[in-house]
Amino acid sequence: MGNRITIDPITRIEGHLRIEVEVEGGKVKNAWSSGQMFRGIEIILQGRDPRDASHFVQRSCGVCTYVHALSSVRAVENAVGVKIPDNARILRNLLHGVQFQHDHIIHFYHLHALDWVDVVSAVTKADPVKTAALADNVSNGPGGAAYFKDVQNRLKTFVESGQLGPLNNAYWGHPAYMLPPEANLMATAHYIEALRLQARSARMHAIFGGKNPHIQSLVVGGITCVRDLTPDRIAEFQQIWKETQNFIKNVYIPDVLAVASFYKDWGAIGGTSNFLCWGDLPESDKEPESLFMPRGVIMKRNLKDVKMAEQEKVTEHIARAWYEAGEAKHPFKGETKPQHGDYKPDDGKYSWMKAPRYEGQACEVGPLARVLVAYAKEKKEVKDVVDSVLKKLDIPATALFSTLGRTAARAVETLVIGEAMNGWIGQLVENLKKGDIMTCQSYTMPDKARGYGLNDVARGALGHWIEIENKKIKNYQYVVPSTWNLGPRDEKGNLGPVEEALIGTPVADPKRPLEVLRTVHSFDPCIACGVHIIDPDSNQVYKIRAV
Repeated sequence: MGNRITIDPITRIEGHLRIEVEVEGGKVKNAWSSGQMFRGIEIILQGRDPRDASHFVQRSCGVCTYVHALSSVRAVENAVGVKIPDNARILRNLLHGVQFQHDHIIHFYHLHALDWVDVVSAVTKADPVKTAALADNVSNGPGGAAYFKDVQNRLKTFVESGQLGPLNNAYWGHPAYMLPPEANLMATAHYIEALRLQARSARMHAIFGGKNPHIQSLVVGGITCVRDLTPDRIAEFQQIWKETQNFIKNVYIPDVLAVASFYKDWGAIGGTSNFLCWGDLPESDKEPESLFMPRGVIMKRNLKDVKMAEQEKVTEHIARAWYEAGEAKHPFKGETKPQHGDYKPDDGKYSWMKAPRYEGQACEVGPLARVLVAYAKEKKEVKDVVDSVLKKLDIPATALFSTLGRTAARAVETLVIGEAMNGWIGQLVENLKKGDIMTCQSYTMPDKARGYGLNDVARGALGHWIEIENKKIKNYQYVVPSTWNLGPRDEKGNLGPVEEALIGTPVADPKRPLEVLRTVHSFDPCIACGVHIIDPDSNQVYKIRAV
């Protein structure tokens, strides 16, 4: 038996996930991704009113709640054949844009940055004066020697009290940390600033959505916040948007570039082969042509051959998942029949996650997939920013296919989508000035119908499929980004995207597998994980706790 190293739990993600990796010669040789949580909301929805589905599916998660509601109402709208008013489209885009701004800032600073930033180095070795000079060169965020000295002192208080909270149990001092102490202090200070901002940016959802999380204003046929479309509320939304976008431009993007400059070797680590995005943010009622983030699929990293993604080509495979045996099926015919069993990653079932496939192929979804499709289609807003990032880092476009590329793509689209929001606010104001206050369209619920709702959310491609019979939900299935990215092997043994991405990842110290966390966190998993590393060179067993 090989050497097993258990990291339990990996924090800084949502939910429950187990990952095993086998290390040989200092690199990951094999990997298994296992979802350890079953909810079965699809079963709960059977027999209910289709109009209620959005409220249930939002409870899939407390982080990406709006996006499930959006996909759900789109599925019912597709089934009943209703077209939403222009104001509803704009407001939905604005709420979706908020989700990107909010989620991506949290991901970089609070879920992923500590894989690259050594906080203890910031506390014990950084010179606040030199940190202030560095900050002046790379960002327009808060600064000054006194400011960074205050941050350092506050961190020292935490360290000396032994109450590190989210900064506890990490691999501080690991040889894979490459940032100088001053860069660590600057990034740690911005971690704290981002904590303040994320609470502010969440308020934008409440302005037009009623509350956050689990907004209340989305309905089949449009959105119900017409009474909130006052000058004061629009101005409040716009002010927080400006504050958030300024942070993205002046702090987030410069920080990503500064950190990435020390980790260019990660432009060749953690990549996958195939990429899928449904696209989103329609700028008219013609879809997919008007999608601001375009729809497409890329196979074998061929950026010269972007195909249109079609939902009919999606199947869910359960050969290696804890469900009753059956053939791969399209979500319209999908079944959710749980059947838990033993954990057998080598030759049996080992995950609650199904294995989604597009034309039989595993596909990465998320920011990298969206940015690659937009870049390949030469969408100017995206291409200009990507080219600028590649030039500043002096790396080739092939470096996008990596853990580094995945992290950079998330920052790129946050900036691009945030900039687009200003135009959508202007469109909304112009419509209201013309007297157009319509935000919802009436419809008739048919006795029998089926429909689907596609959107692309912070973590990737999301789809909901509904079948209606006797005006009730007969079947409901949804395929979420983390299922695409973190699903297990299929019946042919094809690895899921995270499993593929982990192959070849270097592991300098098997007792402290920081590098594995970098690649796993780069996907922004919506599940909590336990990572197990198998090393055939010895039989020693380690149990490790990590953030």
